[in-house]
Amino acid sequence: MDAKRGVNFIGVTVPFVVHDGKGKALLQKRSQNCRDEQGRWDVGGGAVEFGESFEAAVRREIQEELCADAKNIEFLAVFDAHRIANGKPTHWVAVAHAAKVDPKQVKIGDADRIDKIKWFNLNNLPSPLHSQIFRTLDPAKKAGIVK
Repeated sequence: MDAKRGVNFIGVTVPFVVHDGKGKALLQKRSQNCRDEQGRWDVGGGAVEFGESFEAAVRREIQEELCADAKNIEFLAVFDAHRIANGKPTHWVAVAHAAKVDPKQVKIGDADRIDKIKWFNLNNLPSPLHSQIFRTLDPAKKAGIVK
């Protein structure tokens, strides 16, 4: 049996709100190649690798997904993410962060998993949204990072 993070054992992930420093958040539309919630808009994120700090994981994932350098990384919240993916229960510990980027730097770096990216204010979010998105966006809003 192949051991899979979040399925056979608890996975650790770093969801992150990428923002422009002016209240807008960059969301990603998940492709059909994603493991779950395909076609839904989400914040960025990814698994923490063995030996990697949370901040290093955020920096790496932003570079991989968006070809951008993360600046001003801020901790937002920690939460348990329990979901069903492909008919199986999953469990991830999510350590959410926010990171400012230069919007001119941003482009899709993982075209296999990201169909589109777009900047949004919280009052004009797209649809459909990822089931866990507000667990990261709400703390960012409370901190005044996104509006």
